[in-house]
Amino acid sequence: MSEQPAVRTSDVWKVFEHDGIAVEAVRGVTLEILPGEFVVMAGPSGSGKTTLLNLLGGLTQPTRGKVWIDGADLTTLSERALARLRLERVGFVFQAYNLLPVLTARENAEFSLLLQGMAEDERHRMVGELFERIGIAGLEDRRPAKLSGGQQQRVAVARAVVGAPALVLADEPTANLDSATSLALLDVMANLNRELGTTFVFATHDPQLMERAQRLIRLVDGAVALDERRSAPASP
Repeated sequence: MSEQPAVRTSDVWKVFEHDGIAVEAVRGVTLEILPGEFVVMAGPSGSGKTTLLNLLGGLTQPTRGKVWIDGADLTTLSERALARLRLERVGFVFQAYNLLPVLTARENAEFSLLLQGMAEDERHRMVGELFERIGIAGLEDRRPAKLSGGQQQRVAVARAVVGAPALVLADEPTANLDSATSLALLDVMANLNRELGTTFVFATHDPQLMERAQRLIRLVDGAVALDERRSAPASP
């Protein structure tokens, strides 16, 4: 396993202006997340975890400080280069699924591969194998409206990991699911981490996810209050 971090930050701050008042959402965060880690960033609402997750994925730029993915400095990239890096190296799992309603489950899952120019046969093969792995084989031709919440979130996970990104970022992925479905989804992501060495970083307040974390980072008022490694990163 490469020792270059999957993602790294150096003294990252994010300050928003609200009614003329500066709000420090992220304050001086320095982190290194290694390939294969299963990381949970926890904290109450307003602790900065979602803002930090967006900074890690290049969805927003820091007010000051640096963010690197696979050694690439996100703060120096053009918008086009940053979009390409997100497409090829980062997978996102959103709380609201963000599936395209007019596309089938297969089409949603393979969308990033389509944008990368992969041939149709290869896209279908990769998505089919992944759907089998995560327990939704046979649902390829259903549109999101015909899927349960847990099934939609599994499609979202498939979309995030199918291209073998350096990093998968998940924002409250279990928030809209019941306990049994949440546990099943956590099993899916933990297995992908263990079997494929996929790097996961979650923003959550779900205690079930915190219990599964190999590494727990607690945020308070935008700053790291605790950074606890519990086990070594998974090897592919």
